[in-house]
Amino acid sequence: MTWHDPAAFFLILVLVAILVYRWFSRARRIPTLQLGSLAALKGLKPSPRSRLMIVPIILQSLALIFMIVALARPREADTKVRRNVEGIDIVVALDVSDSMLIEDMKPLNRLEAAKEVIRKFVEGRASDRIGIVIFAGESFTLVPPTLDYPLLLNRISEITTAQEARIKDGTAIGVALANAAGRLKDSTAKSRVIIFLTDGENNSGTIDPETALEIAKGYGLKIYSIGIGRDGPTRIPIYQRDVFGQRVKTYQPFESSVNEGLLGKMAKDTGGVYYRATKEDALQGVFSEINSLEKTKVEVNRYTRYTEIFPPWLWAGILCYAAALILSRTWLRRSP
Repeated sequence: MTWHDPAAFFLILVLVAILVYRWFSRARRIPTLQLGSLAALKGLKPSPRSRLMIVPIILQSLALIFMIVALARPREADTKVRRNVEGIDIVVALDVSDSMLIEDMKPLNRLEAAKEVIRKFVEGRASDRIGIVIFAGESFTLVPPTLDYPLLLNRISEITTAQEARIKDGTAIGVALANAAGRLKDSTAKSRVIIFLTDGENNSGTIDPETALEIAKGYGLKIYSIGIGRDGPTRIPIYQRDVFGQRVKTYQPFESSVNEGLLGKMAKDTGGVYYRATKEDALQGVFSEINSLEKTKVEVNRYTRYTEIFPPWLWAGILCYAAALILSRTWLRRSP
């Protein structure tokens, strides 16, 4: 319950002041009879009628209080909130080539670091459709753009490298970009974004990156490209089975290289940003910045309907005042 004119309650202070004044000045207003001695009256007890003479005053006071409450206009508010959400459609294209197993990023390697920040990114969104595309020497849609975040998180946790998934190894940047663009071409969202993560150079696929970039530009897509890992000599883990069937990890030399020129062009030509994540915590910072750049627009409209509930208070005041008036003019009437 709310009050339209709460200032009306100050009138109660005026009412209290009047009652206090009437109480202290009652001796001047009540007729008196002077007697030589009160001895004959000591045995008399007040009659029920005399005890109830104060009732009209009480009823009048209650009547005024009820009317003051009615004057303050109590009312009930029914507020409805309508949210107009302008969502963003996002496709994350993740490189799962075997080089993503290189152990130069926490918590374990490049792939696990990417999965961790993608998971946190998904958990931080609210009304955006998100899809996942994975690629190595070929590209697959793991999850099309959806609002089913539990499904997304479950599929992200199951992502493995090309070697474990038994798909063609390599880095097909053009095919992956074209696949991600195809998932967004029919989107009606005002903002459509591709987050492209890779740690290598294009060396596979039937679509060259320049052609795929033209496709993305033609659809009006924005690309945030991310180069993962350090360039230079490193070691890539290889998992094999020994004679006893046990899984054994060995390392072989590997030259890691990211095509920053291509990734930078992909971002620049579509209005996005290129990032390089070479440190353990850099990838989290990149996704945090993307998260701040691509914010969902939420317009909140509030509608409040008020229902006036002062009439019962007004009627209570009228009835109390009428009762006080009737009693003071009949049974509880003061006689001189």
